[in-house]
Amino acid sequence: MSRLISLLIALLLALPVPSLAKDPLAAWKPAFDPSTAKHKYILSCVGHPAIEGVAVGYRIRDRVWKETDGRLYVDFRPLSQLGGEKDVIRKLKLGAVHGMMSSSVAAANLAPELGIVNLPFLVGTFDQLEQFRRSPELFTPFATAARKQGLRVIDFTGYGSYGWASKVPVTGVAQAGEVNFRIAQAPVNTDTYKAWGLKFTVMPWPDVPQALQTGVIDGLDHTPIVCNISKKFDVAKHFTRLDYAQGLYVHLINERWLKRLPDDLQTILLKVIEEESAQTRKLTLAQQNDEIIKAQKAGIRFYDLSDTDKTELIRRAEPVYQRWGSKMKPGYLAKVREKLQ
Repeated sequence: MSRLISLLIALLLALPVPSLAKDPLAAWKPAFDPSTAKHKYILSCVGHPAIEGVAVGYRIRDRVWKETDGRLYVDFRPLSQLGGEKDVIRKLKLGAVHGMMSSSVAAANLAPELGIVNLPFLVGTFDQLEQFRRSPELFTPFATAARKQGLRVIDFTGYGSYGWASKVPVTGVAQAGEVNFRIAQAPVNTDTYKAWGLKFTVMPWPDVPQALQTGVIDGLDHTPIVCNISKKFDVAKHFTRLDYAQGLYVHLINERWLKRLPDDLQTILLKVIEEESAQTRKLTLAQQNDEIIKAQKAGIRFYDLSDTDKTELIRRAEPVYQRWGSKMKPGYLAKVREKLQ
């Protein structure tokens, strides 16, 4: 027995030692020493900085450092380093985390008004998104919706236009009825898919790859940027462009923490967030176009839903508009529909 154990140990020692995994965030490390900062802004996001709407956190970090002469350090933590979105939202309310770039689907759990950007064919295109952001009468109720919980929306970036990635071609609503779509764990999405009469499965994002491979789902509700970067197109080789909603990262901040920050630092931080967010929305449009071109070159087929089918989906979603409109401030949804449609 002792000889056998000795032989096994010798064999194990002879095996090559695997190299340590590379740091996925190595390329985004700061070019300065953040330990000298008097103030720190802890900012969380679940996304990967390969997405422009996430990488903005690092651009904000570097600009704030420079413009505050190193007094304020934006400690940006993407890739769910601080936990899942529900957990981080709880920490944000308590002040353990100071800021969060929340997905729009998760932000809707904080206040009904934050769900307005997820309602179908309302803030669906990049142009509608900019019109929504630049209009104080539309953006202000959105920005102040979570103030009762001590939170404020400063701005938002995004990850592109929502559509359907699928294993089989989907060129119309009838074909969509044959697909089981994965949707996010969000109340607006659930209500929308029920109203549309489509099959769906609510599923955490980490479970999607295996579910696609095994056939538990055969489609997903997401954007071309995310589907291509995260390799979902390796299995779901068709994409139907709906442009029914924009995937957003909503920049939430704990107001109690913000008010404790010196006035000049508050001004710089808010200015930088707004300016970098606006620039990043332009970069997101460019990135979406680039990712679609890359995907098409790799053999992914893209389809456009007809105006007739879009009109039918809007008709079916009318109960969703009514239900969510009744939860919001009186007249808010009607005003957004009037301005953007």
